[in-house]
Amino acid sequence: MDIQTLTQQLDDLSQSPPFEKWNPPFCGDLDMVIKSDGRWFYMGSPIGRIKLVKLFASVLVKEDNEYFLKTPAEKVRIQVEDAPFMITEWQHQNTEQGPAIVVTTNLGQSVVLGEQHPLINNTGTAPNAEPKLYVEVHRGLTARVHRNVFYQWAEIATSTEIQQKEQFYIESAGKIFLL
Repeated sequence: MDIQTLTQQLDDLSQSPPFEKWNPPFCGDLDMVIKSDGRWFYMGSPIGRIKLVKLFASVLVKEDNEYFLKTPAEKVRIQVEDAPFMITEWQHQNTEQGPAIVVTTNLGQSVVLGEQHPLINNTGTAPNAEPKLYVEVHRGLTARVHRNVFYQWAEIATSTEIQQKEQFYIESAGKIFLL
């Protein structure tokens, strides 16, 4: 495989390797951490090359609530503080499923918020709990919704009463998601 082909494949994280066919040996822990803000670190230093981060992200899997970089030859565990990706942008689009919200991660992957890529609300029940919203992006991996995106959604949200409590929601691809 040449470098140009590999680079083109890295530009599209939706092309998933055949992980189900791979059964590599576990080779231990790698000193790599994905911080809660979506930045990747190796041995305490940030990984500054986005293409390198995309390469690692292309072989990232979650198994039994642990994260691994998995190739045909080896599997190494890494640490993820919250979610491996961050939703940093969004826009309204007309799609096959109707009007929808398309979200984009910090690595440039876009998905339609809907049945295949739902919004997951893990906000606690405490009165002043900070919103913790996630979108399932691919292979069971999630992206945390950035605070700025949440505030923008709060501005366009519709309110309704559920169990005598006012709730706010957004609608995308025919699905309703509570904020």
